[in-house]
Amino acid sequence: MAAVTEVRVPDIGDFTDVPVIEVLVSAGDTVAPEDPVIVLESDKASMEVPSPAAGTVDAVSVKVGDEVSQGDLILTLTPDGDGGAGDDGGAGDDDAEPEPEPDDGGEPDAGGDADPARAGREEQEAAPAEAPA
Repeated sequence: MAAVTEVRVPDIGDFTDVPVIEVLVSAGDTVAPEDPVIVLESDKASMEVPSPAAGTVDAVSVKVGDEVSQGDLILTLTPDGDGGAGDDGGAGDDDAEPEPEPDDGGEPDAGGDADPARAGREEQEAAPAEAPA
């Protein structure tokens, strides 16, 4: 039921009909965000086109030697909603864990260690003031 993501050639400046010199993925491959999927070669440099999302490559629409322009379809990608739930869940767990840690770390400091230390310091400060008087 996950929607298919179309990966298209991003803004590559004023270039059109740029040759594809490498296709780095094939159908069935799993990619992460920012993983390069193809390499294009302009007059001045080669540039990798990254995947915008994580998922499994359904179909690759370009091959080496094809010429592409901004907006052309590179491949279709199925997000890792079903198969990658463990990966997404892991990221969610990592995000959830830091929240309790500061609370757990703050409670013993504020409730256990900080109050007795402050009370002891206040008593010590008050006691010497009373003793000489």
